[in-house]
Formats: sequence, structure tokens, C-alpha cells
Amino acid sequence: MPRVLLRGAALAAALLCVSMGSQAALFEDDEARKAILDLRQRVEAMRQQTDQRLTDENGQLRRSLLDLQNQIEQMRGDLARMTGQNEQLTRTLSEMQSRQSTLDDKLKQSEPSKVTVDGREFNADPKEKADFEAALGIFRAGQFAQSQTAFAEFVKRYPQSGYNASALFWLGNAQYATRNYNEAIANFRSMLSLAPDHAKAPEAVLSIANCQIELKDTRSARRTLEDLAKAYPQSEAAQAGRERLSRLR
Repeated sequence: MPRVLLRGAALAAALLCVSMGSQAALFEDDEARKAILDLRQRVEAMRQQTDQRLTDENGQLRRSLLDLQNQIEQMRGDLARMTGQNEQLTRTLSEMQSRQSTLDDKLKQSEPSKVTVDGREFNADPKEKADFEAALGIFRAGQFAQSQTAFAEFVKRYPQSGYNASALFWLGNAQYATRNYNEAIANFRSMLSLAPDHAKAPEAVLSIANCQIELKDTRSARRTLEDLAKAYPQSEAAQAGRERLSRLR
């Protein structure tokens, strides 16, 4: 009997050990599952955090790229405006230079230049020169009445002109040609008073004598021819005056 009890007790103890061992194994499996679940949760949390961080970083990067693109577009716009402004400034500068060149040309055209007429050198404005040459051209074309008007207007328009002595000479000749003898004498004398050493002064004196002859004022003509021979003895006009004087006697 006692053996039977001992065996039963041993069997019970063995069963208890097996049971406790099974329970211990079950407990260890639960802990392992919990650890795995916890690890999975932490991994998932880390993944989510990483995904969120990447999402945030990507969003920030996209915003930065968008800002950069906007800045680039703005810089392109600014560059285009500056290019346009530079082109406009270049055109404006070119136009100003062209205008300045035109003004310089006009100034040069209007500036007095040195001219020589009948051996006399002086400065004359381009318009002044053109007006004198135009009047002289009319005279040479045989249009004496028109040239008389042209020279009279020239002397009135340019009272201080270096051309005036020559203009008065040709004015007197135009008046002689149109038989305005008294006016011709007055202008020849004005010319001699203005420039007694003028290259055409001897011719002017001879012309005065010719006008006096046409006016039948022989006495005055003779005196004028004598004065011509005395004042300009070596001139061709004086030689012609001597011949004429001999015929008047």
C-alpha cells in the first residue's frame, strides 16, 4: 500500500512538473509574441514617422523648388525688361547721336568761312555767300533789272558784309545797264568810299565817267577821267580813261 501511494505521488509529481513545464512554455510563447508585436508596432511607428518626415521634406523641397522657379521666372522677367530698357537706351542714344551729328552739320553749314572775292579775304556766312553768288549769277545771265534788285537787297540785308564793296560795284553796273545813271554813280561812289583800294576801284571810277557822259555832263566826266589817271595810273581802266579823255577834248 505504501508503495502504491508512493508511485501515485511520484506520478502526480511528474504530471505536475509536465504541467508546469507546459505552462512555462506557454508563458514564454506569449512573451515572445508580445515582444514581436511590440517590435512590429515600433517598426511601424518608425516607418510612419519616416514616411511623414519624408513627406514633409518632399513638400518642403517642392515648395523650395517652386520658390526657386518663381525667382528664376522673376529674374528672367527682370532680365527681359532690362534688355528691353538697354535696347531702348541704345536706340535713344543712337537717335541722340544722329541728331547731334545733324546739328553739328547744320552748325558747320551755318558757321562763317573764309572767302576771297576780288582779292579781298574775309569771313562770310554760308547764306550770305549764297545770296551774293545768286545775285551775281543773275547779273551774268544778263537779267540786269533783277540783279539790280538782288544786289540792292543784299546790301540792305548784310550791311557789314565783306561782299558789300563788290556788291555795290555790280549794283552800279546793273543800274548803268538799265540806264539808271544817277543811281549808278551814287553806288559807285559808295563803293569807292568803302574800299578805295578795291581791285575794281579803277573800273568803278571809269564807270562813273561813263555815266556822266551818258548824262551829257562832259565837264564832270573829264574831271573824273583825270582823277582816274592820277589815282590809278597803272590800271587798265586808267589807260581806257586816257583814250576816252582824248576823245572828249
